[in-house]
Amino acid sequence: MKICLISVEIFAWGKYGGFGKATRSIGRELVRRGHEVSAVVPRRQAQRAVETLDGIRVLGFPPLRPWEAYNLLKSADAEVYHSCEPSTATWLAMRAMPGRKHVVTVRDPRDFGDWSLEFARPSLSRIQVLHNWLYENNPLVRRTVRRMDAVYATAHDLVPKIRRIYGLSRDPVFLPTPVEVPPASEKPVRPTVCYAARLDRRKRPELFLDLAARFPAVRFVVMGKSRDAGYEASLRRSHAGIPNLEFMGFVDQFGSGEHSRVLAESRVFVNTATREGLPNSFLEAAAHGCAILSHVDPDGFASRFGHRVERDDFAGGLSRLLEGDRWRELGEAARRHVEETFALPHALDLHEAAYRDVLGR
Repeated sequence: MKICLISVEIFAWGKYGGFGKATRSIGRELVRRGHEVSAVVPRRQAQRAVETLDGIRVLGFPPLRPWEAYNLLKSADAEVYHSCEPSTATWLAMRAMPGRKHVVTVRDPRDFGDWSLEFARPSLSRIQVLHNWLYENNPLVRRTVRRMDAVYATAHDLVPKIRRIYGLSRDPVFLPTPVEVPPASEKPVRPTVCYAARLDRRKRPELFLDLAARFPAVRFVVMGKSRDAGYEASLRRSHAGIPNLEFMGFVDQFGSGEHSRVLAESRVFVNTATREGLPNSFLEAAAHGCAILSHVDPDGFASRFGHRVERDDFAGGLSRLLEGDRWRELGEAARRHVEETFALPHALDLHEAAYRDVLGR
């Protein structure tokens, strides 16, 4: 099959997020299975107009001139155009290639309240949030999603929200995000707790950092960096001198095994964000046998496989998970669930089946 992936990023050239990780993982595995894969994304930093990444032909357009994606989408000449999150490029793809099949996965549906949170605690600036809203959630995008050949959700909890936001006449279909499940391994004797996400204001990383001083016998590891260098510098200054706290900065999951190594050593994975869809980081941590400590609870990941935090009591939740090694049984249950539902071979089988289904209609 010829498949074109459409995304706001592809986890390369200085732009590293969950949408991009999923897009690159799906594209790489489809290439390995013999499919011809292209991706149309906004161009970043040193990225050239045409690149090859893991066998994917990546076509980039200037972020401030999204209409230039139109010709790129035509040149991809795909049988299936798969938007890995809705955007203006989704609308352009349907206009450029109306006779082809168009599907979309909604990974992080955001309503007015969610965008308000983004605006109140921006990753970079409020202007950037406004730009993202215009590109990803304008009326043309919402109308296009209603016209898709298929709409998918990455979590069951997201289904009613997606249906409401886009005005769908039927429920989107669950399509799992693929994740690699490594062999089980024994955790080190010294407890390790980790955080893996951008150091963005809305993700509230300071709540994780504050835990380190309260649990001196536990090793705390931070994987991630901020888009706002000044904000990250202030976090590092305010938590300097805590001997059991390690800042690793950005860790390239495709370029090294460091990300997997830290998760394999960790007993508990902490997410302090105010809101999420179903983050890739939950799946990756669970695949490594980590219990989940989180305020958000998509598909019950925290309440079933760790501890759901109320009133920001992360310290109480962490104490509960570490006491008597409660984390172990919960982490093992999380690993089994991811292996059964999200493991890479199974999830890619479902992606291929979804493409064949729309092509057969």
